[in-house]
Amino acid sequence: MSVIVQKYGGTSVGTLERIQAVAERVGKTHAHGHQVVVVVSAMAGETNRLLELAGKLSAQPAEREVDVLLSTGEQESAALLSIALHERGFQARSFLGHQIRIETDGAFGRARIRSIDAERLRSSLQRGEIAVVAGFQGVDGDANITTLGRGGSDTSAVAVAAALKADVCEIYTDVDGVYTSDPRICPQARKLERISHDEMLELASLGAKVLQIRSVEFAKRYNVPVHVRSSFDDSQGTWMVPEDDGMEQVLVSGVSLDRDQAKITVRRVPDRPGVAFAVLGPIADANIVVDMIIQNASAAGDTDLTFTLPKTDFRRALAMVEQTAKTIGAQDVSADTEVVKVSVVGLGMRSHAGVAARMFETLAREGINIQMISTSEIKISVVIDAKYGELAVRALHAALVEGAAPSAPGAGGMGGKTAAQER
Repeated sequence: MSVIVQKYGGTSVGTLERIQAVAERVGKTHAHGHQVVVVVSAMAGETNRLLELAGKLSAQPAEREVDVLLSTGEQESAALLSIALHERGFQARSFLGHQIRIETDGAFGRARIRSIDAERLRSSLQRGEIAVVAGFQGVDGDANITTLGRGGSDTSAVAVAAALKADVCEIYTDVDGVYTSDPRICPQARKLERISHDEMLELASLGAKVLQIRSVEFAKRYNVPVHVRSSFDDSQGTWMVPEDDGMEQVLVSGVSLDRDQAKITVRRVPDRPGVAFAVLGPIADANIVVDMIIQNASAAGDTDLTFTLPKTDFRRALAMVEQTAKTIGAQDVSADTEVVKVSVVGLGMRSHAGVAARMFETLAREGINIQMISTSEIKISVVIDAKYGELAVRALHAALVEGAAPSAPGAGGMGGKTAAQER
């Protein structure tokens, strides 16, 4: 019998009616002769509601207690789905993170999985039960409940699938697969039949919300086949699979837009060893992730240092940088929260020249100025003014995914105004 792990997100279990629909789908899979493990998120909005309750009691609630509180959302979903399955005549048993021993480190709110003892799940499956696992949670070495961070149920599901050596991990969500771009921004975006782990890692790191990045890392490390599909119909979704030769024939697999970006520039920094560390070290110590970094060539013994980071961490980081700038004798600090990052991703970039040139040409034709550039083997990212983000995505999708030529200067491109016209 094949082992199938199915994960259902918050929208999929957002109401009792939807939980019943999930029970129907899970029941059909089990009835077809498969052993089924279901991993569930909290009902849509429940995590935010619980955080709001904690916030009403304390401006800074204890992280350990927040994890205890938030884990109840997934516990609720797991129990309700098990009840719905019982009502349909199936044997089902719910499991919390500590019951199947999803062991994590002790980083409350962002814990990382260290190991999973899958024996209780295997025993449950051998008894003919459907195992329903509360996602997003685990337990550390001191028996404290921990949570894995936003989107952590994806990571729970893929990790459980890896531990069980499951045949497939199906991620059910409110979209029917991975698209070449956000269809709400780019109506011409199309669903991908398959995508490589590396491409999905890049897209997830660039703000794509389909899969949590750590779940993709697990899938790649343990070679777990992942099928992203809709919980509202039976259509085929997108398979995330190991890379094969045919994938490099596709030049660009996706164009993404990340609005959660802010930019900080430290001007006239003394160009000497250790200065970059002096600026960025305190930010790293505060667990703030820095993304793109540019340091200009030295002039008269000084240089400029610019970096981007998530908007959510902007205020904290800016205060640190302003303090550091005084200490190291920098001229001043400037900041900009009205920026976005636009990226193109594709395995084909490794074996095809000219993608960067065509990307920059497309943006130039639209009158969009590039502020920062970052590249990897299969990705090119640029930082631009926020107001041109969607225009850039549509133009790049047309040029690099659909194969259309970039719009002529002044033509407006993709039915909108060029950046130059908007100025």
